[in-house]
Amino acid sequence: MKNYKLIIEYDGSRYYGWQRQPGHNTIQGKVENILSILCGKEIEVIGAGRTDAGVHARGMAANAFMDTPLSAEEIRDYLNRYLPDDIAVREVREASPRFHARYNAIGKTYRYTCFDGPVKSVFDRKYYTPLCEAPDLERMRRAARILEGEHDFRNFCVNPRMKKSTVRRVDRIDIEREGDYLLFTVHGTGFLQNMVRIMVGTLLEVGFGRMEPEQVREALEARERQKAGPTAPAQGLCLLSVDYD
Repeated sequence: MKNYKLIIEYDGSRYYGWQRQPGHNTIQGKVENILSILCGKEIEVIGAGRTDAGVHARGMAANAFMDTPLSAEEIRDYLNRYLPDDIAVREVREASPRFHARYNAIGKTYRYTCFDGPVKSVFDRKYYTPLCEAPDLERMRRAARILEGEHDFRNFCVNPRMKKSTVRRVDRIDIEREGDYLLFTVHGTGFLQNMVRIMVGTLLEVGFGRMEPEQVREALEARERQKAGPTAPAQGLCLLSVDYD
């Protein structure tokens, strides 16, 4: 059995997230089904994380142990031949037997895209969140500096009964404008469920003047989810890459 590392991109619009779930259409389920047919036995694909329903990825990392005479390139081509058009395997290569896509990950980069132009963009409408007005970038950048660093992000998690540690480190939040698009690029060591979307929702509240930048610090220090902003819609979020040593 050899261990293979996969880099997968997908349009998450019609999927119930990454993680395999009975009765639901998921990315992990689709990839596992094809590999299981290829190998003639059930194959488990381990992802670097669990993207939510409707979230996209350009660089989801995964690994799987397989016994097959095919080369890594042939495995990639087989997957892409039978996967649906909204999932593509960009790379397959043999990895160390000890490589684990989730446990060995040391960082992830997400991008959240908003659109605030006067005329909606039709062809990429599934990959951004439309805004009714233009938020104040400088106010949001001031608030973003507060979120950077190591904090307890309990209030920025959708699961109120999270038993494991909710302390995470956010290394960088860049907020840039490209024409009518507003891009939030977030890099951190790891993220809680919905954490990036709640951070973006909170920053937008600041940008619209419904919160002050300093209230973001209060949202971090309080023990009430309601202190943070709303959860931004899934369609604007994309996992760009996963970091390894």
